Amino acid sequence: MVSNESVTDVAEAVQRGQQRFGVPETLPPSEFSSLLDVLQQTVEEFPQHPALTALGHTTNYAELDRLSTIFATYLQQQTDLKPGDRLAIQMPSVTQYLVVAYGAFKAGLAVVNINPLYTEVELEYQFSHADVKAVVVFDKFLPHVEAVREKTPINYVFVTSPFDLHPPIQRLLMSTLLKVMGKSVAPGTAIPLRHALNAASVDGYQPVSLGSDDMALLQYTGGTTGVSKPAIISHGNLVSVTRQGWELLRLSATVRGEERIVSPLPLYHIYAFALVATIGIYMGAHTLLVPDPRNINGFIKLLRRWPATIFSGLNTLFVALLNHKDFNSIDFSTLKVTMSGGAALATGPAEDWASETGCTISDAYGLTEASPIVSFSPPNSGKPGSVGIAMPDTELRISDEQGNAQAVDEHGEIWVRGPQVMVGYLNFPEETAKTITEDGWLKTGDIGSVDADGFLYIHDRQKDMINVSGFNVYPNEIESVISKHPDITYCAAVGVPDDHSGEAVKLFVVSINPSLKDDDIRDFCSDKLARYKLPKHIEFRDELPLSNVGKVLRRVLRDS
Repeated sequence: MVSNESVTDVAEAVQRGQQRFGVPETLPPSEFSSLLDVLQQTVEEFPQHPALTALGHTTNYAELDRLSTIFATYLQQQTDLKPGDRLAIQMPSVTQYLVVAYGAFKAGLAVVNINPLYTEVELEYQFSHADVKAVVVFDKFLPHVEAVREKTPINYVFVTSPFDLHPPIQRLLMSTLLKVMGKSVAPGTAIPLRHALNAASVDGYQPVSLGSDDMALLQYTGGTTGVSKPAIISHGNLVSVTRQGWELLRLSATVRGEERIVSPLPLYHIYAFALVATIGIYMGAHTLLVPDPRNINGFIKLLRRWPATIFSGLNTLFVALLNHKDFNSIDFSTLKVTMSGGAALATGPAEDWASETGCTISDAYGLTEASPIVSFSPPNSGKPGSVGIAMPDTELRISDEQGNAQAVDEHGEIWVRGPQVMVGYLNFPEETAKTITEDGWLKTGDIGSVDADGFLYIHDRQKDMINVSGFNVYPNEIESVISKHPDITYCAAVGVPDDHSGEAVKLFVVSINPSLKDDDIRDFCSDKLARYKLPKHIEFRDELPLSNVGKVLRRVLRDS
């Protein structure tokens, strides 16, 4: 037991914070070896409970289990894919995402989460680097996949349409409407997901044995160094996150089988995937998926119809909802937990949300390499500016540049150790060694501190990373594309504050062509970078500030 006396040791402070809120410092050994065990327990306990609602259709846990098993059977019987192979998912947040993900797990495959907004250049890199053998893509994005297919290891392309899992009559009506509107996409040589689900059955499924060390996800990230690479997330990592997350949510009197989660963030983002596909599944929760959260009118209608008990979002979404004319028509009386992650939470929206809903926002801290959860603010008990206390089984360390441990309230790099820390980066052994110490500490690249009550604070994000609406944008990637423009000599990308997206990309350019315009640069990279990575602001300069060894001083540019 930690005393009430003042503490200076970070580890002791972390323990104090956990004890204060009844969060266990450690958890007993897990009964689950993989996410399949998590799903199986929930299906046995809550088979008829609603699992997912998307696009007006609800699927219960028994049906989610059945459909995912059928897809696994097809993979086993109709393809040459074998356990350990990688299957990419490229779609928005719809029920098919979970059907395909758990079907892949049941076939022993690892899932590669792919952002649907990626360009052909980005897709080719990730498909090839991750050695993706199969992909399930939303029909709207099929042309991009087909354009790069022959340049990648992909052998199987499955395509799904928005209403594939709806009842037959509704599916027919909606599909016909899409054709009339010119929004229907022909499958071409791709295998329709409906065909796979109709061509197999649960009877032919051959169960696979998955352990905690088996790969579950390859999640691409810029990492702590800004170079795009895939973090290997094991089943053990995600089982740990499931159990850790449940311990924190229990503080708000949540009950398995009785909660409704609203998840407007995309499932290809590790934050949403962990909440919906692991913690939500374990809880037997009814999750409302929001394929297009930018449609605030539709989102408001969804919230009015299905009052939430758990709401997850990020700063830009809270602002959009609060500013909507119909926000006050939503019933928040059932709301127990509001979570924020993926981007820094501004004070103003946090205060307004608490005032309007009666539920404070619990800020969290995490990163892909931690699968992703590190800390979480206890509901209605957080500290302003803090990202909460450490999760169970999680150690925090604040280190100086030499790796020496810092004391309470001292600033330094945040190091994390726990069962949620990734296995490493695929095909990047040197980067893995730089990021994870021999004794298991993950160097986050973020600067923070821990106070005497065990609350963690973030003082500076990764040195050069730009956070656009919760998406990590890395300057090196932008610069490598734009520097290929024949009229550009030097360029540097930095993040600048933006009222809508939190941060926006600003590009500084040195050009040999005085007639070069902003739009010329944007046009040059529009088919090479996702839209949110495109520079919103462009400034032409005669020269860029450089260090003694010739490196661009982005800090000087940000401060200019």
